[in-house]
Amino acid sequence: MKEVHTINYYPINEGAARRAKEMNSFSDYKEGSATAEYRAMVDKAAAIAEQQKSRVDPMYHEKIDHLLDTYARKLAENMNQGFAIDARVPSVLIAGPSNFPVGKKEKQNRARDSNMEEWRYIQGLLDKICSTGMGGISADDPTAIEKLQKKLDGLERSQLIMKEVNAYYRKHGKLDGCALLSPDQIEKLKASMASSWRSDPRPFESYQLTNNNAEIRRVKARIEQLSKQAQREFSGWEFDGGRVEMNREDNRLQVFFDGKPDADTRAELKSSGFRWAPSVGAWQRQLTDNAIRAADRLECIKPLSGEKPSQLQKKPSILQTMREQGEKVQTEPEKKAPSGRDAER
Repeated sequence: MKEVHTINYYPINEGAARRAKEMNSFSDYKEGSATAEYRAMVDKAAAIAEQQKSRVDPMYHEKIDHLLDTYARKLAENMNQGFAIDARVPSVLIAGPSNFPVGKKEKQNRARDSNMEEWRYIQGLLDKICSTGMGGISADDPTAIEKLQKKLDGLERSQLIMKEVNAYYRKHGKLDGCALLSPDQIEKLKASMASSWRSDPRPFESYQLTNNNAEIRRVKARIEQLSKQAQREFSGWEFDGGRVEMNREDNRLQVFFDGKPDADTRAELKSSGFRWAPSVGAWQRQLTDNAIRAADRLECIKPLSGEKPSQLQKKPSILQTMREQGEKVQTEPEKKAPSGRDAER
């Protein structure tokens, strides 16, 4: 029986929705309409998620369910925030032009723009759902190493089978009876060999073995790279006007400013691969060695110590130093007190 993920609906503030309606329209608010609109959008997202799960390997289902739940939660937060913003200042049609609070209205419009930017980010989660399991293995995936290992096992198994099949063909001069192949596979290989331009075709040509072996080396290198990165302890820092944090859970290098950075700083961040993430209120990019090297070139986030961010990463963290010192104390043998003549000396 097909397992269907339970949809989590998050609460919608009906009171705020009603006040927002009253501040911007003469028509009456229909009780429960905001909740109904929210649930309809979540149901649509759930249908997209179920369709995607039917197209991809089950190993991706948990990630799709997580993205769906994130969409439902953030959508409720965004809608509730939107209602609160709309209820701050009445429409000019409701309040009238006399003594209209223009300054407050401008501030409200800026808040609306920020809320709409967050809305676009949330809708982008639907694209992430649709792309999950369809491309390569991303370093952002917490199970990336596990998936790469599974891929490596398959490649190594294919390499072994190709070699064994070629050896069987050399010995017997035919593929019939090869236990490593199904009857359908045998017929396909026969047809491929018959149509080959080579004078002495083989079931699997040398270039196929070479290409597969190259992919094995590439996947092994990627596993080693991600394993080292997972074990590495990144260190954040403070700079004049903000701080930089290493978010290992989301695999992001995040820059938090005390206030909105100027246009030149924003342009500098964008040119170095950083993007604004309204959901966390930070400029960020994937947490890699390249990200640290990019930070080295950014004067706007230079550490207060005057060092380069890459130099900070070479220093062990305080927690790591304490841990190493504790292990050293535990492993050192206890020195026994001298006794007898040694004590007298």
